[in-house]
Amino acid sequence: MARVKGAMMTRKRRKSILKAAKGYWGAKSKHFKMAKQAVMKSGNYAFVGRKLKKRDFRSLWITRISAQAKVNGMNYSTFMHGLKLAGITLNRKMLAEIAVSDKEAFAALCETAKNAK
Repeated sequence: MARVKGAMMTRKRRKSILKAAKGYWGAKSKHFKMAKQAVMKSGNYAFVGRKLKKRDFRSLWITRISAQAKVNGMNYSTFMHGLKLAGITLNRKMLAEIAVSDKEAFAALCETAKNAK
């Protein structure tokens, strides 16, 4: 049986790593060994970043809801508790969108939250 050499797959693997490292500073985009380390590190940062993105957006939504609730004479926690007692199950993303785009509707939600006891 003929002997199989690995040149083609090695070249393919190295080419894909160097392609992923395109735009990196200095030798990190040219030398395979450094590019491989940089791509692995950036992959880790990307993985962590996808988790942090969820946390960051949730805090942004809470800040927006809180600011609009204060305009309507409530704080965030009493507003959310009032909505829960009233049986309104809107998530924070939608509440933040309402707070930004439709202030009258958010004021109505605040009144509903105030009256729910």
